[in-house]
Amino acid sequence: MHALIELSGVASATTASGSETGWLTTTLLEFTRGGAEWVLWILVFLSLASIAAMIERGLFYRRHRVNAHDLRNFLLDSLDAEQVDRALEKLKTSGDSMEAHVMSYGLQHVDRGPRAVQELMAGALARERVRYDRYLGFLATLGNNAPFIGLFGTVLGVIQAFDGLRGLDVSDTAAAGAAVMGPIAEALIATGVGLLVAIPAVVAFNIFKGKVRKVVSNTELLARTMVAFLESCPDRLSPKGGSGDAAPGGSAAGR
Repeated sequence: MHALIELSGVASATTASGSETGWLTTTLLEFTRGGAEWVLWILVFLSLASIAAMIERGLFYRRHRVNAHDLRNFLLDSLDAEQVDRALEKLKTSGDSMEAHVMSYGLQHVDRGPRAVQELMAGALARERVRYDRYLGFLATLGNNAPFIGLFGTVLGVIQAFDGLRGLDVSDTAAAGAAVMGPIAEALIATGVGLLVAIPAVVAFNIFKGKVRKVVSNTELLARTMVAFLESCPDRLSPKGGSGDAAPGGSAAGR
């Protein structure tokens, strides 16, 4: 602490001896004199946004949860019985889940062959992943950068604290120490708040990312199950209602 006060005294003496501060340095110094409270407000806003994202994602994954094991068994039974329409109805009642969307899209195009069905389901899976990954990028970015935002606020506070020593008698170490340590302690709050914002965001990101990986794994299992069945018996399956709802433009026979 005494070394910091002596360093500040040397800097003050150098300034007083005639060294002129540049325009940019003076401008930035005036900016830091405004304090770091605005940084705290930014962190508070980001914290509220992250909490909203966590709640939204938590409810989303809860609403779109399905039993992949039961769905796989039902799909195998329906395919073995050549009841594509029955499988489609079951998927429609399974909710707005990734598994239901991808498998429905594949079943609607079983008449195109296993290779086409596999490619179509891969495209549908990529589209669904975008929906499931929503807001996760925000949580990851916040978790990585909130501590730096807090550190920036701390740096501003430290600069402000040492700038306050200019008008003090640095020989009075007690007064100088009180003038510096109080603002520095307040400035460290910004770092603490930054960590407080970042840690829940990182934890939530890892939990949600694990949920997405699990859903994607279940969807890929269902998709490969259907493709394997189609490759083993390619001529057995086709939607009973024709391919009118399989392609946006309708079937060739219906034109």
